Amino acid sequence: MKNADLLKIAKTFGDPVYVYDSEKITSQFNRLTNAFSNVKHLRLNYAAKALSNLSILKLLNSLGSGLDTVSIQEVNLGLLAGFKPESIIFTPNGVSLEEIEEASALGVQINIDNLSILEQFGNKHPDVPVCVRINPHVMAGGNSNISVGHIDSKFGISIHQIPHLLRIVEVTKMNINGIHMHTGSDILDIDVFLYASEILFENAKNFKNLDFIDFGSGFKVPYKSGDIETNVEELGKKLGKRFNQFCTEYGKDLTLAFEPGKFLVSEAGHFLAKVNVVKQTTSTVFASIDSGFNHLIRPMLYGANHSIINISNSNGRERYYSVVGYICETDTFGNNVRINEISEGDILCFKNAGAYCFTMASNYNSRFRPPEVLWHEGKAHLIRERETFDDLIKNQVDVKNLFEKKKEKAGV
Repeated sequence: MKNADLLKIAKTFGDPVYVYDSEKITSQFNRLTNAFSNVKHLRLNYAAKALSNLSILKLLNSLGSGLDTVSIQEVNLGLLAGFKPESIIFTPNGVSLEEIEEASALGVQINIDNLSILEQFGNKHPDVPVCVRINPHVMAGGNSNISVGHIDSKFGISIHQIPHLLRIVEVTKMNINGIHMHTGSDILDIDVFLYASEILFENAKNFKNLDFIDFGSGFKVPYKSGDIETNVEELGKKLGKRFNQFCTEYGKDLTLAFEPGKFLVSEAGHFLAKVNVVKQTTSTVFASIDSGFNHLIRPMLYGANHSIINISNSNGRERYYSVVGYICETDTFGNNVRINEISEGDILCFKNAGAYCFTMASNYNSRFRPPEVLWHEGKAHLIRERETFDDLIKNQVDVKNLFEKKKEKAGV
């Protein structure tokens, strides 16, 4: 997409606004598929939590993707988007047995990450195929907030609890058809990921009826110029070779599964916001935008670095700005970053705004969530309308009569 296209979208649909490029999503899906072309059976289950707009889900479905879900609501979104139940895997954390049973009744693949629910589900539904999520106690990413495979993580069944897990399977006679791990986002070292994979292979030998092995995801994408990223081609070559070797040892052609989210949609996303005020203080020049962490919380929550570009003045001289929002909290998107000279009314573009951005948006300060636009085959398509005041209050219940009665009793 060109800056002129983004500026036209901001003018047409207003700002702030999220924009997604379908061509980039498609190319990322094809890149990952091609990286593992040496594997006979590959399944990419898009992580719906990254960006769950129905149009995005339909796009991924059309590419042949499966769907990774973490809530019954995401399961239903997937079904509404056209995914077949058997192409959806349900990988929740800390949910009730009732929610897992509800998802199972819809025909999706269940993935259980704790012994308590595993035993309860196995006793009630021993014939339903179940995947188990293992915690390999390996930290593959550099950020403890988004690395979920370490020993203190709440996710997964500890590898030290495998004997207990096997006893549950033996007693309940349940069918374990998959084994899964997820080390977290931002995989920096392929060798560390391969080490965790060996742990998964070793534990997979305990289960005789597997159909697939799910290696999670967490592939790092570049967030700024010169940033490092996961070399998926190298990973595909090395892990694919080892996976094929394991299938030979296991005596069965298994499916190699991944659940990419950020890798597929992060770079496809752009967040556009207008500059309300340029404020000079004794030490800082603030560019305050028509948005805040109610729309894009990742920089404040994770310290995420989203490159910021002034698309209204792409050739201007660079100056240092602290880009902040309009929320009545500290919502700094960037401290003293170099951006082409900013004037009030300019449109700033935040890169890598496709994953975990809109899906984390809120109505804090009673602000409306922004619209979403899909750029597809050279045209802009509105795929979510901007919220209105009616949206903000539609689920609230008016109790004014209750308070009027209290006034009457008080003689007011």
